[in-house]
Amino acid sequence: MEKHVSSSKIVQKLAQDSVTARSLILDNILTTPCLAVRESLEKDTQLYFKAENFQHTGSFKIRGAMSKLKRLPKELALVTASSGNHGIACSHAARNTGHNLTVVLPENVSKSKLSKISSYGTRTILHPGDSGIAEKHARFLAEKSDFEYISPYNDNLVMAGQGTIALELLEQLPQIDNVFISMGGGGLIAGIGSVLKTFSPTTKIIGASAKNSGALAASIRAGHVIQTEHLDTLADGCAGGVDEDSITLPIASEVIDKVIECTEDDIAVALNKLAWSENLVVEGAAALAYAGFLAEKSLHKGKINVVLLCGGNFDNSVISPIISQKNR
Repeated sequence: MEKHVSSSKIVQKLAQDSVTARSLILDNILTTPCLAVRESLEKDTQLYFKAENFQHTGSFKIRGAMSKLKRLPKELALVTASSGNHGIACSHAARNTGHNLTVVLPENVSKSKLSKISSYGTRTILHPGDSGIAEKHARFLAEKSDFEYISPYNDNLVMAGQGTIALELLEQLPQIDNVFISMGGGGLIAGIGSVLKTFSPTTKIIGASAKNSGALAASIRAGHVIQTEHLDTLADGCAGGVDEDSITLPIASEVIDKVIECTEDDIAVALNKLAWSENLVVEGAAALAYAGFLAEKSLHKGKINVVLLCGGNFDNSVISPIISQKNR
């Protein structure tokens, strides 16, 4: 799936909102490194890893959480839903801002992510089903009580926070031809894509989608939100559906130049390669973006490429068997 992208006023507005968000959250986030690949690549091909796995809370999500919570009255009780990283980020942000927070998580959330959320003293609710169903339950709680719902992705201020990654990239690299980004609900790729299409319009935005849970990719193809089957995936941070009223879908559809669908084996190979070739142990959602890069060698040959490593909050019991195989 490939197309030409032009920058609309909505995309430009989100990019400017990211500039504002950066000044607001600068003291609460790390400027993460942009690491040159260690492995030898084809001539004139460059690859960098934007290492959000080194970010506070172990993922990019703290950017969107701080961007949102810093603008909300402290007396508001908040509820959100998460497959893990957004819940960790909101818990960290709420401790900073003083908000009372409840997080709804899918029952199969990784133990490590649940433990991190609980360590902040956050109230947690484990709900049957995937992260999309957990989101519906969190919205239900917000509608039936005095909670303010914080979407993991379907929120302009959250997307603006995620877009601050692209502002850093533009300062770290003089030119970027391709950026590979994992696709979940669309907030990350919409935020980063809007900044790059506004300030570096020749940069291509490549979305990596897990075949086992690819609601956003399917919705982009259909031109509207559709429901898809969600199977277990190593990229659990990208799992789940897309809101029916999603504001991320039209923006993501505009800024994404190409979508690459990756199998579970593709993700496992990428996890293994990152660990052994780059000394980077990340979560499956981060390896998904690298799997997209590995799948399209003709796309990035002779180009300056960035793979966004979105997080490093992994479950040892899942990741260890994969990276223990040196030549997978």
